[in-house]
Amino acid sequence: MTLSLNLGSNSYDIILEHGALCKAGEYLNLNRKILIVTDDGVPAVYADTVAKQCKAPVKITVAQGENSKSFATLELLCKTMLENGFTRTDAVVAVGGGVVGDLSGFAAATFMRGIDFYNIPTTLLSEVDSSIGGKTAVNLGGVKNIVGAFHQPKRVLIDPDVLKTLPKRQIANGLAEAIKMAATFDEELFQLIEKEDIDSNLDYIIERSLMIKKAVVECDEKEAGLRRVLNFGHTIGHGIESYEDLHGLYHGECVALGMIPMCNGKVRERVISVLKKAGLPTSFSFDPERVYEAVTHDKKADGDQIRFIFLPEIGSFEMKKTSLSDFYQIIKEAFPQ
Repeated sequence: MTLSLNLGSNSYDIILEHGALCKAGEYLNLNRKILIVTDDGVPAVYADTVAKQCKAPVKITVAQGENSKSFATLELLCKTMLENGFTRTDAVVAVGGGVVGDLSGFAAATFMRGIDFYNIPTTLLSEVDSSIGGKTAVNLGGVKNIVGAFHQPKRVLIDPDVLKTLPKRQIANGLAEAIKMAATFDEELFQLIEKEDIDSNLDYIIERSLMIKKAVVECDEKEAGLRRVLNFGHTIGHGIESYEDLHGLYHGECVALGMIPMCNGKVRERVISVLKKAGLPTSFSFDPERVYEAVTHDKKADGDQIRFIFLPEIGSFEMKKTSLSDFYQIIKEAFPQ
């Protein structure tokens, strides 16, 4: 199926199709110089499959993990394009998860002030969320995504077949983002995840998640209002993720933990139950002071106040703002030592 994300001159299609990877040359304009970016955690055959369909491929494999979202790796990508004579008519293709997509997209956004970018996500998290919407970034000083740009892809190619090589923990990691969207926008999808078999409904979960994010991005491309709701769970989640002693937690696992304090009491029980069903953590012991320090550096902080998304009922949300001191108490109460 094809979903069209309508953003005027920045509009693009999202192709959701089993076997789409082998048809990349049909769906994407690869008849030019293409920088293919992947990481060493992604089966090499995926990037190689794309490379075989390119007129002039240049492949870079970066190290798996958040450490690759750095200025050093960004420089490597841009320098490689420079050395290989890339021009404004050439393109970057990401073949990987959220880290590869964010990094590659930012390289495309900045090289020669912006060249074409295609995203081929290979994790559930990137398929349901990060591959669309145009957010690109690198990390700096231990703060996630603090330097970046909005740079919409020209097309996104989603092939659910690539998920077959993912371990269960990575599937759970991606489900956190689907649960986030269902909890805030789609009670019916939340109930499906809550009551039905997840594995047999994975294609439908991907489709519905994409439709939610597509609708939100179309209303608010650059996160001036409604798109902030997609940060549900991320305010505390990013703080946990930046906490160096917890670097073994995946992004979705941190978001799962970050959702729990942001729920109404009775709703919290349902959210925790669904997170457990999906194989996600619902408790963790850490120093709330250090998480708080990371949160205050996040983009959602505004002077001595911080914005966050609260869940009063499944399928609804409230945008709230509170003092940093009150937010610290929320963290302390949610995750006592």
